[in-house]
Amino acid sequence: MSKKIELESMSLDELWSLHERICAILSSRITAEKYELEKRLAILSRGIDGIHETRASNTTSGKPRRKYPRVLPKYRDPQTFETWSGRGKRPRWLVAAMKSGHKIEEFRISEGPKRRQSA
Repeated sequence: MSKKIELESMSLDELWSLHERICAILSSRITAEKYELEKRLAILSRGIDGIHETRASNTTSGKPRRKYPRVLPKYRDPQTFETWSGRGKRPRWLVAAMKSGHKIEEFRISEGPKRRQSA
């Protein structure tokens, strides 16, 4: 910038108008930068989605993966009523209870009456 402004010699009105101009310029530049970043983020997120779609379509049969039914819980913490289906890593409450001498079967949820399947 070749033009130097003597701020000390400016009047209050001139300083205030300069402040308003700077705020307007900053606001417009920040808005433009935000728009550009959102556009890049959208492109990047579409790229990740595209990778997931490519991996799913590269299966041997080319069919999409089937949906599995929801797994019902098999174990319940009697204090907090948290549940565990018996799949995956054991929850902390169950590990702690087993370390304190309880058996896993103590936390098993009893199965209610079975529903009849219509033929």
